[in-house]
Parts: sequence; C-alpha cells; structure tokens
Amino acid sequence: MTDKITLALTKGRILKETLPLLARAGIEPIEDIAKSRKLVFDTTVPGLRLLVIRGTDVPTYVRHGAADIGVVGKDILLEHGAEGLYEPLDLGIARCRLMTAGPVGWRPSGARIRVATKFVNIAREHFSRQGVHADVIKLYGAMELAPIMDLADLIVDIVDTGNTLRANGMEPMDEIADVSSRLIVNKAAMRSSFKGIERIIDDLAAAVEAT
Repeated sequence: MTDKITLALTKGRILKETLPLLARAGIEPIEDIAKSRKLVFDTTVPGLRLLVIRGTDVPTYVRHGAADIGVVGKDILLEHGAEGLYEPLDLGIARCRLMTAGPVGWRPSGARIRVATKFVNIAREHFSRQGVHADVIKLYGAMELAPIMDLADLIVDIVDTGNTLRANGMEPMDEIADVSSRLIVNKAAMRSSFKGIERIIDDLAAAVEAT
C-alpha cells in the first residue's frame, strides 16, 4: 500500500470485535493494543496505522481528515450525523438494539413524558414521530437509575441482552434502530487515497462475508 492511511477504531467492545475482523482481512497491529497505553499503532500493512479513541470521537476525526477511515457504531452516526462521510460497509459486529424502555407495566399518565438518554437527538426525533411530547434529559450512564429515582419516566438506550433492564425492574419497549458497527470514510480521502482505501474496504468486505 503506497498511500499513508489512518484507521480510527472505537474503544471497548467494538475494538474487541473489530481486531479479529481486521486480522481476517490481513491487518494486524504490530503491538498488543490490550497491553499498551499508546493510542497510535503501526500495522502489518505498510502505510496503514490505527488510532484507538472514543466512539463519539471517531466520526469527528474522520470528518476533519485526522483519520481517513473509521469503525463506529451506527448509533453514533444516527445521533451525531454522518455529514462529510461515506458509509460503505456494515461490519456486522457489536450488534445490539437502540430502544425505549421503562418500568414493567408503565403507562403514560399525562400529556408529557420525561425521557433520560445520552441519545438526545435520536430520542427527540423518535418521540416527535410518535406525536408524543417528550422532555429529554441528557445523562451519560446508568440510565436505568433515572426511572427508579423518578428523574424520568422512560429511557432510550442500547439494549443487548436486556439483563440490566430486568435487574432494575424495567423492560424494553419500542425498537428505534438495529445497531451494528460501520466502516466510514472521509470523502476527500476516498478521492486522494482511492486505491489504498478501496483495498481495505474490499478486504474487510471479504472478511465480513466469510464470517
């Protein structure tokens, strides 16, 4: 690969599921990411390096050209927008659902409801489509606590197994989106480094198909 290309990866669960997929595509970090405090890693592919950053930062790095391509959850793209980005490939990893949830048996008791979530834009759009007047409260974690403490009636959050909801007396309600990790590409980089990026997309697509 003659082009110098930077691939931004999302920390956490997505990273753990992305690395084996990259390996099947012939892309592996020179160092063990799990044992390093570094954030930038060279790879077995000459000219290709990896960044390991927060998921919410991946589209920003790619959009502004600090990274050429990235791996990020669809929920982040829905919440923050995908302007200036191509989304050529669904990697099919880190699957989950973005859902509304509430206390078991909850029913609305008034004209307005309170909704706690970190997905503020998604929540507002969802309840607006439903014709529901929702006051959206932004939280960064422990969403299930909001209804318990009467901060909110419902929550909008990522649901995987649903075990955390059940443990806190809650149940999933409406599915807003089916979420998986996506490959995103900076539009300018797609033109300037077309051959290198196209090869990465093709290799990853083959790896996804093989799984």
